Amino acid sequence: MTKNIILTLGVIIFCCKSFAQEKPNVIVVLADDIGVGDISHYRKMHTDKIILETPAIDALCESGMVFTKANAPAALCAPSRYAIITGSHCYRSPFPWGVWGAYQASPIKKDQLTLGKLMQQANYQTAFFGKWHLGGNYYEKGNPNKIYRGPRYKPETNVDIGKIIDGPQQKGFDYSFTLPAGIQASPYAVYENGTMYPLGNNSEVAYISQENMSKIDVKLDKLEGLGDSNWDPHNIGPLLIGKAVDYLEKNSKNKKPFFMYYCSQAVHKPHTPPAYLNGKKVAGTTPSKHLDMVKELDIQIEMLIETLKKENIYDNTLIVFTSDNGGLLIKETLDSGHRPSDMYRGGKNQCYEGGYKVPFIVSWPNKINANSISNKQILGLDIMATLAAVTGQEIEENQAQDSSNLLPLLLKNSKKEPHKTLLTQGGTGKEVIIIEGNWKLIIQIDKKDKTDTLRTPKALFDLSKNPSEKEKENLINSEKHQKIVEKLFEKYNETRNSKTPTRKL
Repeated sequence: MTKNIILTLGVIIFCCKSFAQEKPNVIVVLADDIGVGDISHYRKMHTDKIILETPAIDALCESGMVFTKANAPAALCAPSRYAIITGSHCYRSPFPWGVWGAYQASPIKKDQLTLGKLMQQANYQTAFFGKWHLGGNYYEKGNPNKIYRGPRYKPETNVDIGKIIDGPQQKGFDYSFTLPAGIQASPYAVYENGTMYPLGNNSEVAYISQENMSKIDVKLDKLEGLGDSNWDPHNIGPLLIGKAVDYLEKNSKNKKPFFMYYCSQAVHKPHTPPAYLNGKKVAGTTPSKHLDMVKELDIQIEMLIETLKKENIYDNTLIVFTSDNGGLLIKETLDSGHRPSDMYRGGKNQCYEGGYKVPFIVSWPNKINANSISNKQILGLDIMATLAAVTGQEIEENQAQDSSNLLPLLLKNSKKEPHKTLLTQGGTGKEVIIIEGNWKLIIQIDKKDKTDTLRTPKALFDLSKNPSEKEKENLINSEKHQKIVEKLFEKYNETRNSKTPTRKL
């Protein structure tokens, strides 16, 4: 009898271990400032004029499901990143329009679920790579008992940048290799597990000035500030992907599956492509430095895929590729004929489709049919509920209030709409958007109103007839369409003011 019980328990334990090993590894890639038109697979849906091919990302498209109506939670990076990592809309954050400084308090609450915490709950080893841009805590220089807070309108130097006190590792990631503000702002440094990672043998904390950056052909995108004395953003992409590849090689045989959240530095300004990456020439090979960075991003994806295949874990890895907001409208790029926003109006930081329309690709060999296409409206923040479903978890009622589970869509091409009513927002112009069916209403929030409650309908577009949002077809003043304006405006206000979880809409 005892022997039979032991044998049965042994079988149960063996089965549990087998099940755990069958859980897929998961990689979520969040590109920086990539529009749908930056990916040649998407661009080919509407034109034969392709200025830059993205073969690695295109191959990812062909291996799984491509979403043609995917939206970032905002048209600007910081608020969008908050929404994606928490599964909750930007307006639920204490900083709904974004946390722009690395030295600002994080908008993520201590008890708030994040992608990292979700996957830790499922017994995954978790890792974060790249641009954080969600604030953080650092000590004041010379005072390890006081968290630094300072002005953001001038260079900040009274901060000890040696360690991150509140960053990825406090938000659910076992390992982190972090760019606190990407390559765009201070601190101009990289952190491994919260400690400043030396970029050279003689690295020390230094003042990163435009004068010194000009010597290496770098134009700072934001203010001067503290950083690593060997800071050169041309080298950051290769360093970042190199660390990610190392991580995959070291952890591919681990009994626990891994979750990697890879937030690339590409293609945010300053546009500083490397000379070579993975044996391929990058800088100077396209019509603009901006497009060189798009090419660099594609090679980074190539390197991730190559490593997964080399380590024989590609077939058991779920990959999500998307972007934090729409593409950049750079003159040299546009002059070449390339269209980062494809057929859509506007780009990053704007309330039009080009501001938040993003690529969204999901690959999972032998699970998701190759060359699948979905025309359902989805949001980047749907990643949370989808990964919860993949790992067999239920999300608590007060967490990830706006994230919809895409797994039925991915595996069975379900006809159910993930978002019958979709909410998103623009950028610094303080516009918000509600989309229902073919109708899109843009609402202007009073820029002087700190409560964000003074709202006025600004534009109404029928996206089925006017997908490029031609202004002459703006129906906001059409008497015939006033009931639609009123209905959408009322629904937006009611949803936001009542704090209703939009996953239920």
